[in-house]
Amino acid sequence: MAAEAEPLLAARGVSRRFGDRVALQPTDLELRPRETLALIGPNGAGKSTLLALLGGTLAPLRGDVERPVRAAVLPQGADALPADVPAVAFVRAQVPEGEARRLLGHFGLEGGGDVDALLAEFGLPGDAIAGELSVGNRQRLNVAIALLGSPQVLLLDEPTASLDPEQRARLWRDVVAVPASGGAVCFVTQHHEELALADRVLELQDGRLVA
Repeated sequence: MAAEAEPLLAARGVSRRFGDRVALQPTDLELRPRETLALIGPNGAGKSTLLALLGGTLAPLRGDVERPVRAAVLPQGADALPADVPAVAFVRAQVPEGEARRLLGHFGLEGGGDVDALLAEFGLPGDAIAGELSVGNRQRLNVAIALLGSPQVLLLDEPTASLDPEQRARLWRDVVAVPASGGAVCFVTQHHEELALADRVLELQDGRLVA
């Protein structure tokens, strides 16, 4: 029997409180290569706290997170594009030419492999202000920027919360390439139809994993 693959990320007894409120009870969790994991539960259950601990944007009160590979986090409501600046200029500053080619390939797109081709794919017209882009294009660009540097683990907190069904489908076509290439994805969702994308589904209630 083949040995089980080592986890790309592992939480060992991590917990967190904010003042007197326990946000997350001691929790163990592993993400393995080619795995997609969904986190569900009511508001305030600890989903966002757990995701932030996994990604290193929040420190645990106790326990630790083993993160031997690069992980990228897209928090809920995060926006990599400042709303009041020209989107093209911002993306040019964030995305080196070599990364543009890789990202185009990641999304299964043809193109010259330069920033112009990447901008065209995301529908960035001329000197449009970032805040004028559609919600779907803004969020898809957020995911693209999170993928800079080829992270092996992608952590997404309700990435499709403000998207319509067509926009959600397009974004997930981008995200599933990560586990397909040997990485892993962990995402929080309130859309139950998205659970079909997951290999595992874990539920949190009152800061504790219950399933």
